[in-house]
Amino acid sequence: MNMTHAQKPNQQGSTASLASRASGFTLIEVMIVVAIVAILSAIALPSYRDYIIRGKISEATSTLANTRVQLEQFFQDNRTYVGGCTAGTVSPPPGGKYFTYGCALQPTTFIVTATGKASEGMGGFTYTINEANARATTQAAAGWGTNANCWAIRKDGSC
Repeated sequence: MNMTHAQKPNQQGSTASLASRASGFTLIEVMIVVAIVAILSAIALPSYRDYIIRGKISEATSTLANTRVQLEQFFQDNRTYVGGCTAGTVSPPPGGKYFTYGCALQPTTFIVTATGKASEGMGGFTYTINEANARATTQAAAGWGTNANCWAIRKDGSC
């Protein structure tokens, strides 16, 4: 009996097909990887959010500190704070990227306030500074602590 090449049994082909079936991942292996990724993201995501919020807080603290220095210079020149937060003088920006700013001025006292914009994820944060350089976190977002003695820049309310 004369067998052609196509009719001859291929012993290597049967082992090759077994090897190709054995490559890849099982469902259990994929599920384990998915579970590990889910656990890692559950731990990392809240920390990342807090890190982003802390970065946004720096806009308020630097603007308030700068405005205080400018108001002190205005007081040295004019012997009053009144008029110090009008356009063309000290005036903090009407609205930064993450906060809006406001001034409450008396002849010998002032309070400058930074209020977080909810649309930028900073809703609930309010920082203040006055002529005595008393810094306070009068309001903070849910889960964040306030501090009457400083600008809270960490979730626990520490400075």
